[in-house]
Amino acid sequence: MSRWKSSMPASYFEGLYAGKVDPWDFESSGYERMKYDATLAALRRARYRRGLEIGCSIGVLTARLATRCDSLLSIDVAEKALQAARERCRAFANVEFDKVRVPTKWPAGRFDLIILAEVVYYLDAGDVSRLAEQVRASTEPGGDVLLVHWTGPTNYPLSGDEAAELFTTALGRSAHRTRRQRTQAYRLDAFAVQ
Repeated sequence: MSRWKSSMPASYFEGLYAGKVDPWDFESSGYERMKYDATLAALRRARYRRGLEIGCSIGVLTARLATRCDSLLSIDVAEKALQAARERCRAFANVEFDKVRVPTKWPAGRFDLIILAEVVYYLDAGDVSRLAEQVRASTEPGGDVLLVHWTGPTNYPLSGDEAAELFTTALGRSAHRTRRQRTQAYRLDAFAVQ
């Protein structure tokens, strides 16, 4: 399987959603449900003031995060995914959606929670470094950052382990790891930003 050499373009994701509304079976997959449960269990606080979810897709995790955040901004690069997410989360007045491709563009403001669920490995090493800098600069002191990545084989620029390690290194001493969890299928890395 040949890997992408650079960060994957928005057109890749737009193509996936054009073919199928839920290309990764987020709604029905036992793997996804287990991963979402672990993600929520890894949050150190019962409630967050302002959360940022990068790569929200069709909003399955978004709907669960909405109950833990006073305000939640969920972003994705694919408009079809965002349309589905908006529809799924229409009952949550505290959730906003925006079409943003990180690290090319970054949302304004500061956050006390940033979730990167299965997105960092779509980037090349240079973009991972830029992303970590943006995360560091926009996370409030004491805020939480969570990464979750599939660890199986892919054709993405990075493996789940490579993405997590590069991101961790780029965060540097500005954050300390509060949790690391590994299953047969994914790894979860949680950090508190200083």
